Amino acid sequence: MCIEFVLPYPPTVNTYWRRRGSTYFVSKAGERYRRAVAFIVRQQRLKLSLSGRLAIKIIAEPPDKRRRDLDNILKAPLDALTHAGLLIDDEQFDEINIVRGQPVSGGRLGVKIYPIMLEGQVKK
Repeated sequence: MCIEFVLPYPPTVNTYWRRRGSTYFVSKAGERYRRAVAFIVRQQRLKLSLSGRLAIKIIAEPPDKRRRDLDNILKAPLDALTHAGLLIDDEQFDEINIVRGQPVSGGRLGVKIYPIMLEGQVKK
């Protein structure tokens, strides 16, 4: 079982989270992103609460040619997919592969999630 879908380009970690005193919370931009991801999960009728050990491949196509750190892209979509109910916890990923694609208008993430077969497991 492999799940493939496209997500909007995420806000950066710096704009996804906000802090008030010692409390961290998701920003307005982060909330909008979470809602957009939840809508895509519902619209595509993706299987919810994926269990077991997983791998994810992301092709990040940025909205412009500015320099960006690829590792800053991961937190918002993984958090949003968990919040949308697709994952039980983003801790389930044993393998994460992220590739920089060519810039496209608005930006987007091509996402592929698949189970990892551990030694001794039989594919069902």
